[in-house]
Amino acid sequence: MNSLVGKVAWITGAGSGIGQAVATALAGAGCRVVLTGRRRQALDQTAETIAGKGGTSVARAGDLTDPETADAIVAEIEDRFGRLDILVNNAGGNIVDRAWKDLTPGSIDALIHSNLSAAFYCAAAAMHPMRRAGQGQLIHIASWAGKFIHPVSGPAYTAAKHAVVAMSQSINMEEYRNGIRSTAILPAEVATPILEKRPTPPTAQERAEMLQPADLAELALFIATQPASVCLNEVVISARLNKFYER
Repeated sequence: MNSLVGKVAWITGAGSGIGQAVATALAGAGCRVVLTGRRRQALDQTAETIAGKGGTSVARAGDLTDPETADAIVAEIEDRFGRLDILVNNAGGNIVDRAWKDLTPGSIDALIHSNLSAAFYCAAAAMHPMRRAGQGQLIHIASWAGKFIHPVSGPAYTAAKHAVVAMSQSINMEEYRNGIRSTAILPAEVATPILEKRPTPPTAQERAEMLQPADLAELALFIATQPASVCLNEVVISARLNKFYER
């Protein structure tokens, strides 16, 4: 397997949930990690966790729906580290009033920008240093909703995550010659803070039966440590007790 020691990984949405778990796992494997999210205090808490385990991280708060933010962060990463090996596109969100009858132009734009536009901006920016290096790994946290249409996720979130999966595959089609690999992870329900945005948040017992952030962190670590000749295009993952199988 490919060693991650000394590599540089940029994780978005790193202040909580999946992003925090992935950042901690990559740092534990030897990566120098760059943490991005809107909430500086949450990023600092992730950085403290990483430091407590002997890892190295840098927190850079920013709004990734701003087209200029990703380019600025990548420029800082290059200035500081001289390289960028891994991008984990994890930032995103949902809203409570997500059904068609409740959507407004403003809420549609917010969902598309946070779940799709931001992912595009980060991928486009990250691939500049990756092309120069002739190698790079992109990991996009999409969703079960990026493959299966279900009313729980809401139409705007579902459409955005389908597009993230298409975005990832298009990267592989164009960038494989440059040594760049892209993987879309499509998890079913994960016990993260985003569940509070559901019209009816799940119970503690329901959350315990879901995938956990640590499960996604282990998967991301597996993907990132594959040989450079291997590309995992898409990974669909769920808890064994998957409620979407219920009749």
